[in-house]
Amino acid sequence: MSVQAAATALVIALLGAGVILWWRLVLSPTARANRPAPCVAEWPIPVAEFLRFLLCVICGTVLGGILGGLALKLRPLGPDAKMIFLTACSQAGWIAGLAVFKLGVERVPLSTLAVGRRDLRDGAALFLLALPLALIAGLAWHGVLHACGLPVEKQDLIGLFQRVRAPVWLTLLVVCGAVLAPVAEELVFRAGIFRFLRTRVPRWGAYALSACVFAGLHLNLASFAGLVALGVVFSAGYERTGRIATAIVAHGLFNLLAVIEVLAGIGG
Repeated sequence: MSVQAAATALVIALLGAGVILWWRLVLSPTARANRPAPCVAEWPIPVAEFLRFLLCVICGTVLGGILGGLALKLRPLGPDAKMIFLTACSQAGWIAGLAVFKLGVERVPLSTLAVGRRDLRDGAALFLLALPLALIAGLAWHGVLHACGLPVEKQDLIGLFQRVRAPVWLTLLVVCGAVLAPVAEELVFRAGIFRFLRTRVPRWGAYALSACVFAGLHLNLASFAGLVALGVVFSAGYERTGRIATAIVAHGLFNLLAVIEVLAGIGG
């Protein structure tokens, strides 16, 4: 069996498992009757404090990019390697900004981010639940874009995965996509924006607004609807478990599968 065929079989199997979990955990009469109460604690911080949270993230991201740019002056890189390096620096700065707020301002211990067996199990289930919904939303959205005569262009990072061959840069790109991005984005969009909104606006509004901001900041029209679907599912998983590590695991697995698809020639 070729790598492409094996990757296709893997995706189909995961989609099938996701459909089964949708019935067992969400849609079946038993699941609906035994739906647990939300576990996410309220985040009763003032608006000014929330804006400080966002400012820490923005400043950390910008500073990471600036430091990365200064490092590149000492050792210039090719266009693709430069983009990967700056992406890693920006994401590291994003996480550093979060750490400044969490540890210095909010004084939350890092132990709250520890990933346990339950997070791995629930995160894997959440990943499987997200797959079919993201696929359906993405296909429907692409149909709308085609009907409107709008281009369906892949994300820049997908093009990087298709072009880069140097092991060190490919490894760093995988780390960015499957580790740094899930950690940073889940802490901001789910543990930050969604948690802030869920007790201040109608519940559907918290889901929709946080998911749309999450999708919009990826700056890719073609992937917007699929990312909105992911944002909604990850928020639901976070709300049900009360563990941001669960959403981080699910996000990391989703991005890792996307990497496998691209490298196998069936994605992008």
